[in-house]
Amino acid sequence: MLCPQVWASVRQGLSRGLSRNVRGWASGEGKKVDIAGIYPPVTTPFTANAEVDYGKLEENLHKLGTSPFRGAVGGVCALANVLGAQVCQLERLCLTGQWEAARKLQLRLIEPNIAVTRRFGIPGLKKAMDWFGYYGGPCRAPLQGLNPADEEVLRVDFSSNGWL
Repeated sequence: MLCPQVWASVRQGLSRGLSRNVRGWASGEGKKVDIAGIYPPVTTPFTANAEVDYGKLEENLHKLGTSPFRGAVGGVCALANVLGAQVCQLERLCLTGQWEAARKLQLRLIEPNIAVTRRFGIPGLKKAMDWFGYYGGPCRAPLQGLNPADEEVLRVDFSSNGWL
């Protein structure tokens, strides 16, 4: 169990990163994207006596809060099924230290990624795969395909970021 001071630090650090303004809309205006619930993994450091090292944990959380991608070390890459080249490009940009270009690409990928994972899940991913020339196909029971209204929202998530 984390001590109250560390939890306060965690909450403060995470609350700064719960939404982002996304640029690149045709209108030129930013749109706020809710990324609440998307948290990077944080390992728990231990002392030589097998006790939680709260000082090191707090230090790690501070580093997490100041890193360019909030400490991301991996991902759920459902989006790679549709925008695989772009997801790989993001990795290459990070590996070569091109942080500004990586940040711009990351911001364009956030909404489509949320759409095919958290918002619409497998039905959204299958529909997007169909749009990009892959076989998404129909959903298997008990899942239902997207209704026309949800399909339009999904289309906006991809087209407003320049992918469709």
